[in-house]
Amino acid sequence: MPLLRAWDRLTLTAVPSAVSCARAFAKFTLRWWDATHVMDDALLVVSELVTNAVTATGPKTTTPTWTDIKAEHILGVQLRVVDMHLYVEVWDRSDEVPGTKHPAADAEDGRGLLLVEALTKRWGTSRPPVGGKIVWAELALSKPPTLTVDVPPLPHRLPAHVRVPEGKAKDAVATALMQRVLEGLRNL
Repeated sequence: MPLLRAWDRLTLTAVPSAVSCARAFAKFTLRWWDATHVMDDALLVVSELVTNAVTATGPKTTTPTWTDIKAEHILGVQLRVVDMHLYVEVWDRSDEVPGTKHPAADAEDGRGLLLVEALTKRWGTSRPPVGGKIVWAELALSKPPTLTVDVPPLPHRLPAHVRVPEGKAKDAVATALMQRVLEGLRNL
């Protein structure tokens, strides 16, 4: 039976600054779990997956204001460790499944999932019953995580421009990501 060793998640508004907030969340969480040996790869994976979620579901203006942000502009980031694997999972409301591209040598984008593919053991998508999609990536751990007891977890305090208000949209993120945890445990 697989052992769920640790997990944590964060809900964000799907705006460009969500990427840096997700990276900070992942960095702190991996330090707390004493899993810094996968930090560089995990941070890059988080960046790419959250960037894709922002692109898929964020407001289409380059500098969104609060009046541009609606309930559908939301995403969730989840980190979990099962046995010797770190899962990075990002939920968004879009049903569009991402795919790898083969951009021209001079293209400025389109390489994100190729990087994810190169850095991880495997990656894929999942469709939770609540809707949207979860894009996930699995990284191998060289040692099991240990919670650093002398550094307690901080509450998730976010800047106002990426904070998601309480309600149905925020509940959908928690439900979708928890369904992914249950699905992952059933499949292992």
